[in-house]
Amino acid sequence: MSRLLFAALLVPALVAADAASLSVTVKNVDAKGGILRVSLYDEFSWSAATDAPLMSANVPAVAPETVATFADVKPGVYGIKLYQDVNENGKFDQNFLGLPLERYGFSRDARPFLSEPGFDHAKFIVHDDDNAITIHLQ
Repeated sequence: MSRLLFAALLVPALVAADAASLSVTVKNVDAKGGILRVSLYDEFSWSAATDAPLMSANVPAVAPETVATFADVKPGVYGIKLYQDVNENGKFDQNFLGLPLERYGFSRDARPFLSEPGFDHAKFIVHDDDNAITIHLQ
């Protein structure tokens, strides 16, 4: 009976150890509003042709700063891509030359050069418990 009680107490502890939270503070948010689209990637999904994030959060964009929170993130190495979808059309708008028409950002404030930065420039570590990063929109 005591083994069963021990196992029942251990399972929630193991689940909690694998669940972290990540708070992403986004600065330089444009007063035009819209939706801030924040996506979390691991190394594989960062450069995958499908560009499918592991997790995403869409929050109302409030100037000058907006916070997006991810719950139940497995500890590991990740990168964030985000943009302010001012017109709320669900896509990152660019002009005919491919230049951005909406503000965007990457974790570690990685800067693009002719294309988005590589994962190594944007990666950060999520530890057990609560995590927080800040990204400045460009």
